[in-house]
Amino acid sequence: MLEIRNLHARIGGNEIIKGLDLTVPAGQVHAIMGPNGSGKSTLSYVLTGKEEYEVTDGSVTFEGQDLLALSADQRAAAGVFLAFQYPVEVPGVANMTFLRAALNAQRRTRGEEEISTPDFLRLVKEKAPALGISQDMLRRGVNVGFSGGEKKRNEILQMALLQPRLCILDEADSGLDIDALKVVAEGVNALRAPDRSMLVITHYQRLLDHIVPDVIHVMHKGRIVRTGGKELALELEETGYAAYGADAA
Repeated sequence: MLEIRNLHARIGGNEIIKGLDLTVPAGQVHAIMGPNGSGKSTLSYVLTGKEEYEVTDGSVTFEGQDLLALSADQRAAAGVFLAFQYPVEVPGVANMTFLRAALNAQRRTRGEEEISTPDFLRLVKEKAPALGISQDMLRRGVNVGFSGGEKKRNEILQMALLQPRLCILDEADSGLDIDALKVVAEGVNALRAPDRSMLVITHYQRLLDHIVPDVIHVMHKGRIVRTGGKELALELEETGYAAYGADAA
């Protein structure tokens, strides 16, 4: 589904990704672990088309098409979704309005009919309760006044509605207590499917107790330096990243 070859990328003249290779087959969940500054979040921004990041070499193929040739909105329409480490607030835009606008924007880009209001309401009513999303949260501005856990749950609701093909989760456990982490993880696990892949970026093993990956990659200085099974996360939890020339993050 996703194939990255010899990727180099920089921001402000500073090269962050330095020859990265990565393949994520359909239906699999891959985790990327590594210390601060290793390029994990930069990779997520490059894949989703954040403008400040410049790709200087390499290729990214997503479901047979050149992902780097697509704009950010085209990548979203193609099924690439990024759950941010720190979701932003959007005052003045009701959550329900935002969710429906996002869903219909994707449907229009794909040549599909917009979802009707009754069908959209039924869809949200079906998805929201399992994530602890209340009617009050749906009426409020996007993420306005939400706790860290509520913001993350709101992003998983966006994923559940948009049904992306590639879900990229950047530090989904950041700022979450164990109860909120379990709710977010359950929402993510409910979206696992043979035709959907996930890239989970994290520092810590605790998230991977709840979202169990098929493969774990260690990233350091802009490259994948080691790949293994889920037991690799336990090893890193015990030893840290000292073996890769970095302080534990």
